[in-house]
Amino acid sequence: MKKAVISVSLALAVLGIAGEASAKGCLKGAAAGAVAGHVAGHHAVLGAVGGCIVGHHMANKKAKDAAVQQAPATQPAAMQQTASKTQ
Repeated sequence: MKKAVISVSLALAVLGIAGEASAKGCLKGAAAGAVAGHVAGHHAVLGAVGGCIVGHHMANKKAKDAAVQQAPATQPAAMQQTASKTQ
């Protein structure tokens, strides 16, 4: 148990050094991964690293999807003219 606490503390310290810009989603994923890794066979550090990677990927995907939904659905006038000429 003591080893797991030290491992998780070390992983969170390393994540803190990485900075907030690149940590989006990483902390939640690391916490969940550390718990899952610990339960799955005392691999809290591996779980934290994997959780960080997955959490960061999912946060980026969520941000990208939100940006697509907020983008205007209209096409520029030049593209509309080109589309009407081809029809």
